[in-house]
Amino acid sequence: MKHLKVALLFVIACVHFVFAETEKGGGILGDLFPVEKDEAICHGNFFAGATLFLLQGNTDEETLNVLIGDIYEADGYTFTAKVFGGYFIKDAMAVGARAGYSRTKLDIDYSILEDIADVSEHRQYVKNGFFVQPLLKNYLKVFDSKNLYFFNETSVSVEYSYGISQSDDGEDISKTRTRGWTFEFGINPGLSIMVLRNMAFETSVGLLGLSSTVMEIEENGETRSEFTYNIVNFTINLLALNFSLVTFF
Repeated sequence: MKHLKVALLFVIACVHFVFAETEKGGGILGDLFPVEKDEAICHGNFFAGATLFLLQGNTDEETLNVLIGDIYEADGYTFTAKVFGGYFIKDAMAVGARAGYSRTKLDIDYSILEDIADVSEHRQYVKNGFFVQPLLKNYLKVFDSKNLYFFNETSVSVEYSYGISQSDDGEDISKTRTRGWTFEFGINPGLSIMVLRNMAFETSVGLLGLSSTVMEIEENGETRSEFTYNIVNFTINLLALNFSLVTFF
């Protein structure tokens, strides 16, 4: 609960900073320390960076027992690459964009409900996604320091993804193709630490997420269906922190 209150405080301060001008002594933002000309976040500077993420896993030679069956062999990974950049249109406020590519692959042999249905399959799944994400990023100079800043990033992302899933039970092979668009709005408060003169380590966490997805599904090249689902997320996932190195110039 304490972490939620702190995060909400950051967001309220950041939104107010974007849409209102304050005077010294006029609240939290009025007491922020001024940005000096030689700081990385001053007007006229650029920032850029890249993020790589890889999650890979596989089972050993022993059978993995699950609640309703057995997994004999599983191997898969998720890979994401992102690049981003922006320009400070005023002190401590920048506009920019992020673009990236992601790929997920899974190969699994399993058996479920052995005593009832005795379903054994070999399943393969591959998904690729591409996205662009315009963003507004504003920093808060709470302390009289050039090495530590709070920030908030407000962004809207558009992602196109396509994938294929194939299952083989020894008799029939079934293929499912998916294509979809996802639109997402997010607020991400975080912390920026200058590790070198023009390079910072930044970490942030998603606080608010609104997303809408339109998905088209094709079964064995014959039947097609389309559905839309929306997600509203007001929770903080501390296990999904974002980390990146950012260069200012």
